[in-house]
Amino acid sequence: MLAPQRFFITGCASGIGRHAADVLIAAGHTVFATDVRLEPLQDFAAARPWPTDRVHCRGLDVRDPVAWEAVFGEATRVMGGVDVLLNVAGYLRPGYTLECDPLEVDRHFDINTKGVVHGTRVAARHMVARGRGHIINVASLASLAPVPGIALYSASKYAVRAFSLAAAQELRPRGVALTVVCPDAVRTPMLDLQLNYGEAELTFSGSRLLTPDDVVRAIVDEVLPRRPLLLALPRSRALLARIADLFPRTSHWIEPMLRKIGRARQRRMRGEAV
Repeated sequence: MLAPQRFFITGCASGIGRHAADVLIAAGHTVFATDVRLEPLQDFAAARPWPTDRVHCRGLDVRDPVAWEAVFGEATRVMGGVDVLLNVAGYLRPGYTLECDPLEVDRHFDINTKGVVHGTRVAARHMVARGRGHIINVASLASLAPVPGIALYSASKYAVRAFSLAAAQELRPRGVALTVVCPDAVRTPMLDLQLNYGEAELTFSGSRLLTPDDVVRAIVDEVLPRRPLLLALPRSRALLARIADLFPRTSHWIEPMLRKIGRARQRRMRGEAV
């Protein structure tokens, strides 16, 4: 059992972020829960209910560096400091490169990449001044191997992994750990959105879909106590992704098989006959 810590979490209105906040609050930690959609976050907090003496809900658009400074500054004042930053907020819209809207390019990189960079930068300054802290950036297995049909998402998460690994080397000598977590497809609203896109067939090609609890338990049981540089899960798919990263042409050979598997699962999840 970890000693009580103070967490700042993004993307808490749904999915992994909300479940992470829920688990950590239940374990006795103090949580500053944020999301660009404040109302559904507040509704969930009230319904649980989350204890108001240990939970603070605020709106935060991770794309805005000024908002990061203000909201994170408030968190340090209200909680007396931040021990762990958990960057979860993300965005995905399937689409082939030839057809994607230019606005989608901005959305993917502004939310997934710049949002993580802004948060890491702000938290790092605070933590280095204290001589301790832990930053956890959630990327994706798509940051290890490219996924056709969600190329923008893949690229934005590749950038998260590269930035995190480099920043970790800069921060470790100053007492601050940084971990990048790379999960496979997770049963969240982001996954539900992909059900009706043929471009996203490969998302559904694993032997099983992760749950938010799978990811959060890995963070609680492995990332927080051990502070690894990178954690990819599940390990079987992570190995496949690493091979594809080392030998990109292997993707060309196995993609038709994986696409067939993913298409069948996608149709089953939509309730269609396969």
